[in-house]
Parts: sequence; structure tokens; C-alpha cells
Amino acid sequence: MSAELIVIGGGLAGSEAAWQAAERGVNVALYEMRPVRMTPAHRTGNLAELVCSTSFKGKSPTTAHGLLKEEMRRLGSALLPVADEAAVPAGEALAVDVPVFSALVTEKIAGHPRITVVREEVTAIPDAPAVIISTGPLTTEGLSRQLASLTGDDHLYFYDAIAPTVDAETIDRSVCFAQSRYDKGEGEYLNCPMDEEEYRAFREALLSAELAPMKDFEPMYLFEGCLPIEELAGRGEQTMAYGPMKPVGLVDPRTGQQPFAVVQLRQENQEGTRYGLVGFQTRLKYPEQKRVFRTIPGLENAEFVRYGQMHRNTYLDSPRLLQSSLRVRSEKWNDGRALFVAGQLCGVEGYMESAAAGIVAGANAARFLQGLQEAVPPAETMVGSLLRYVSGEAHPTTYPGGKFVPMNSNFGLMPPLEGKKRKKADRILAKVERARDHLHRFIEAEWALTEERLEEVIAISG
Repeated sequence: MSAELIVIGGGLAGSEAAWQAAERGVNVALYEMRPVRMTPAHRTGNLAELVCSTSFKGKSPTTAHGLLKEEMRRLGSALLPVADEAAVPAGEALAVDVPVFSALVTEKIAGHPRITVVREEVTAIPDAPAVIISTGPLTTEGLSRQLASLTGDDHLYFYDAIAPTVDAETIDRSVCFAQSRYDKGEGEYLNCPMDEEEYRAFREALLSAELAPMKDFEPMYLFEGCLPIEELAGRGEQTMAYGPMKPVGLVDPRTGQQPFAVVQLRQENQEGTRYGLVGFQTRLKYPEQKRVFRTIPGLENAEFVRYGQMHRNTYLDSPRLLQSSLRVRSEKWNDGRALFVAGQLCGVEGYMESAAAGIVAGANAARFLQGLQEAVPPAETMVGSLLRYVSGEAHPTTYPGGKFVPMNSNFGLMPPLEGKKRKKADRILAKVERARDHLHRFIEAEWALTEERLEEVIAISG
């Protein structure tokens, strides 16, 4: 099979991009360097392997992440049906068994008759009719230099962290209790309760613990949406208690009272043998993690399946480089070829945001090859508003601090509503309904290519 489209990187974005293009009749070569060359964060050679968390966040369509998933399903996501199959209990969130999920994705993508998976590192942008780069935040040096040349300067970057995982059998269930905040879900989180004295002692242990060294010549830019727990501890006495350790909506059955703080544990596999510390990304040295986190009530004898770690995440100055279709603006690629960038590399933050970018990039690469005009979901949708943020087409001068930073999906990205002022809950519902309406019309007019495909999308949309 001769490939018309080359996709570099087999993460969430690359897998979605390859699938979307193949479903539209394009022959795709999907390059993934693992397991030939591994990254500091990955553990296998499977496609779409998750490295930071097991959660794809909220499922409710009245949340930004829930609406994003709904839109992705309507746009033909390949990964969300697999996530449903690999799901583990997580209350209001969609979380997956990571090895099961990545194995199923690998089987699905590699089994498509129009996709060839190539296990090889790509160090230079190929000279091909259409290319999608979706190598993620851990893009290797050779390709990174090539991308930097497109913008004329260095990449932007920030440091991201991974939370530790413990063996379920080593959790003291006489101390931890199963409950979701406000009883949303069926007690699908384990909670390690702390009184005020235990909380303050834990904070002091975090602040005095030894950190793993980073490269001396690189400034430490942290992503505000995924801060290490020790960084939160240093920002104020109550910062953790109002963040990942907030106890609201939880009652300790031993006391009948709300604890002063909690550490929540989320199931990480379908067998329930591993639990991750929610919101506990960390840069502590491994022995320090074992010492400090074992002071958490219920984890005194915890065995760590995986320790937390920090790594450098790279992203592009996308407002200078990309259109909202995720096509590169550079004149070098306006000669009958097309280059697209998708996933975290383009400046979206989050698993589903990366996958959504892959859907749009894959569809538009196929449309380019087929002589069709590129299509981007409307600004009134969650996907469309996110891509307009990335490209600078919606907010050219209002980035936080005046500097482009990666962004999760949120209702603040969407255009304001017209008419009378509404309460917050009513505003959200109105934006959700508006997004559904605009997406339905967009799919009907621009996205679906055949009557059969249109019927499938309408059926999913209800």
C-alpha cells in the first residue's frame, strides 16, 4: 500500500488522525518510534499509551470535558468507544485501565486496512503530499529542531509531572473509606482522611523533602493545570486542602464527620489491583516519595507500583504557526503539500483535547488530499473554540499574561451568549445547547462525506 498521508507519532492525537483519514479513504503510514526508541515517560510500545493519568475527566455534557467528549463522538472518534470498553470505576469521570486501553487501540488502528503502522523514529519532516506531526510533548531532538525552524525560534515548553501508583492490597481499608464527593458515583474513590494535625505534618514533610534534580540550564516553567503536590504545598497552608485534598462532600464513617483533608485514590485497572494518588504529581526523589507518602493515613505500608516523576513537555507557538484547521502557515509548505500539527504539541492540554485535535487534523489532511476545502467545527462548539484559541483566531491578544500557554477545554473559550444575563448554570446549559445545534449543522453541511456516514452521525447525535 502506497501511503498518501504520513502521520508521525502514535499517541492519542496520531491514532485519531490516522483513523479519521483512513475512514475517509486515504492510505496512511503511521510512524511510532516506540519500542525501538522509548521516552522517559512511556513503558510500552503500544499506541495511545497514557503516561500522566488514567482519567479522561468528566462525562457529564454540562461540564466542559463532557461536552468535548460528546462532540468527539459525533465527529467520529475512534478512541472513545475503546475507552468505554476499557473503563474502570471513576465516579463522574471516564477513566481507563491503561494497558487494556492502549492494547485495544493498537489492535484497532493496526487492523484498519488503510493504515500501516511503522515502528521507526522520524528525525526530519518527510517530503510527502501531506504530513501530520503528532509526536507529543516528548518530541525527540532531531524533529524538534526541524519544527523550531518553521517558527524561526525555539519551542516553548513547560514541565509536567506524573503521580505515583500503589498496590491495592497494601492499602489499609480499615482507615480508607470508599466514597465519591457528594455521593456522585458509587463510592468509586478510596479516601485517606486526615485531621488538621496530620495535614500540617504532611505538608511539612513535603516541604522538607528532597527533589529530583533537573537540568541546570533550563528555567523551571510549570503548567498551572498540573502542578506538583509539593509546589502546591509551598503556595500556602491551605492550598492543598482547597485543591486535590479538599474534603467537601465526604464523610469519614469512623467519625461521622467531614475530615479536615483527604487524599483520594482512583482505581487504575479493571482488576482493581492498582490505585493512583489523585492530583499527587510530584518531583520528589523516589526514596522521599516512599517516606513522605507513607505518612498518609491508610498508606503506612503502601507498596509503590510506580513512582511519580517530572518531564519536559514541548509545545509550539501555535498562534504564529497554525491555522485553526491545524495546518502550518509556513510558505515552505504552501507548494502543493500540506503539513499539520496535532495533539499537545500544538498547545492543547489534556488527553481528550489532544485526541480532538487529531480528529480535526486527520480529517483536514484527507480533505486536502481529496481537493476539498478544510473544515473546522464552529467557534460555538467546544472543539472549535479550543482550536481557535490555539491558532490565535479567537483571542489574538488575550492569552494569560500576554503569552501563549497550553489550554484545556473550558466554557470561557466559547463566544459569549447574546441577550439577557443568565445565572451560571443557565449560561452553561445555553452554551451546551448552542454547541449541539451548531455542531449538528456543521456535520450535516461540511463534515460528513457520504449519506451513509451522515446517517451514522445523526444517529449518534440523537
